Parts: sequence; structure tokens; C-alpha cells
Amino acid sequence: MKLIVTAAAVVVIGATAALAQENVIGQRQQLMKDAGAATRTGAAIAKGEAPFELEKARQVLTTYVTVAEKAVTLFPAGSDVGETTAAPAVWQDNAGFKAAFAKFEADAQQGLSSTSDLDSFKVAFGTVTKNCGGCHETFRIKKN
Repeated sequence: MKLIVTAAAVVVIGATAALAQENVIGQRQQLMKDAGAATRTGAAIAKGEAPFELEKARQVLTTYVTVAEKAVTLFPAGSDVGETTAAPAVWQDNAGFKAAFAKFEADAQQGLSSTSDLDSFKVAFGTVTKNCGGCHETFRIKKN
């Protein structure tokens, strides 16, 4: 009987761990989708395809701050397995990964402070989005 209870506990614990891992992967994927949506909005504003509205521009930058704050908590050890495009470098160079998000957040915060019109938004948006490519190059597996 003890063996059956122990085996059942191991199965439940394993299933719970797998579910938690899937949940964290799903959360970070949603967070990156949020960043992508903000980038599309910001790009449309910067290119003149959408009208400049200070509140909308600030929302783009606020989304980036939120993404940076949350993202570093969503890559715990062991969450590198499953449906993820996170590269092994996230865990192998975790300090570098966290530093990349810290710079992304600092640039977004600076953009929030300095954005007052279209021209200042373009500068801030360009600075912040340069972080995306560098991080994706190092810390993301390229999709085929």
C-alpha cells in the first residue's frame, strides 16, 4: 500500500511540475506577444502610419517596462524544455540575460521620461527596440 501511495505521489508531483513549466512558458510567450503588439503600434506611429498620440506612445513604452520587469522571472531553471524558443544561453549566461532586460527596461523608462512629441518618441522607440534584436540574436532560437 505504501508503494502505491508513494508511486501516486511521484506521478502527481511530476505532473504538477510539468504543468507549472508549461504555465511559465505560456506566460512568457504571452508577454513576448504583448511586446510584439506594442512594437507594431510603436512602429506605425514612428512611420507616420498611425497618428501620434502621447498616451498611445507612452503605453508602448510602459508595455516594454512591464515586459522587462516580468520577463526575468519567467525563465526559471528547468523551463528550457517544452514548446519554447528560448535558447540555452538564457540559462548558461543568466547574468547576461538579466542585464539585457535591465538595459531594455532602463531605455524604456528613459523613453517614458523623454517622450513629449513625435520626434522624441521616434528617438526613444528606436533606442528601446534596438535591444530586441540583440536579445533575440543571443537568447532566442531562430524559427525555421
